Amino acid sequence: MQATATVLVYSDNANTREQVRLATGRRPAPDAPVVEFLECATVPAVLEELDRGGIDVCVLDGEATPMGGMGVCRQIKDEIFECPPVLLLMGRPQDAWLATWSRAEAAVTLPVEPVEFASALASLLRQKSALNA
Repeated sequence: MQATATVLVYSDNANTREQVRLATGRRPAPDAPVVEFLECATVPAVLEELDRGGIDVCVLDGEATPMGGMGVCRQIKDEIFECPPVLLLMGRPQDAWLATWSRAEAAVTLPVEPVEFASALASLLRQKSALNA
């Protein structure tokens, strides 16, 4: 498994980005790589970072404004070649169907629950690592 993974976190809310960092710690699981974060508060910043490459997983805030993470996810799945897996942060469990519509690989509800979030992130990192092996 790679030593370091880059996780892009998109939210217009600095508190939400902090919740993601705190829930992850240095690594989301003992068998997962150490995580480095790229934080983005706007969609143009997300697209710029994805164009640059090197992103292993995207964490997108479905409650972000003016464009929510579900719409961003759908857009990047259509526009980015070999788009990294996406972990979507949803406002309500009832929005799971929208996460499916957006083509996110995983989804958890807000506020970030550390164990649930770290488990979902570690799973995506393992899958990404297995594909690259």
